[in-house]
Amino acid sequence: MPPTTAVVLPGTGSDEVFVRAVFSGPLRALGIRLLAPPPPPGDRLADGYLEELDRLADAHGPLLVGGISFGAHLAAEWAARDSGRCTGLLAALPAWNGPAGQAPASLAARLSADLVAENGVDGALAKSADGVPEWLSAELGRAWRRHGDGLAASLRTAASRAAPELDDLKGLDVPAGIGACVDDPIHPVAVARAWAEALPRAEVGESTLTALGADRESLGRATVLAWLRACR
Repeated sequence: MPPTTAVVLPGTGSDEVFVRAVFSGPLRALGIRLLAPPPPPGDRLADGYLEELDRLADAHGPLLVGGISFGAHLAAEWAARDSGRCTGLLAALPAWNGPAGQAPASLAARLSADLVAENGVDGALAKSADGVPEWLSAELGRAWRRHGDGLAASLRTAASRAAPELDDLKGLDVPAGIGACVDDPIHPVAVARAWAEALPRAEVGESTLTALGADRESLGRATVLAWLRACR
């Protein structure tokens, strides 16, 4: 039986508004309901989301789970730990595997946390606006303000948490769609391809940050179409 409910988590410093913009349309076209829980506050970000996935699986049965960036890490972590309650994985823009180390996304999150701690949310946004595309600046402005006082702790939690090891992904035998933007240096396409190679039933869907700026659903479509290919 195809899944009827998907739970998708946002990336570091992002929110459920962005998740809905990316995934609502592509999932709705397949008759799949999207649940996009808001980020737990501060350093509860990771543990709170894992507990929420447990709660939603208890309430709705096995889930199609996914996320964007750090949200993809958490979804894969939960699915690998409890694969009997997972029907598939939608992993958009995975940023690393195993310990974060010097992964670009982890370094960016740490730098952002320092900016927020030193300058407050509005001050950090002003200092980080140079060279950032207008659409991304608008997304960060909304999401960071919604995180409020817990933002720096949330960013540090994401930056320091290990992603699933590739060996952990090898045991997750469910259809998986991995979404990548080939021009994204923060979420290298090589990481997406490594995840897909490790997972037993995975395909990669590729898009670009340029496309994402013009059409949020471009990333969702790439990820969902990859998942559909993996379901064959």
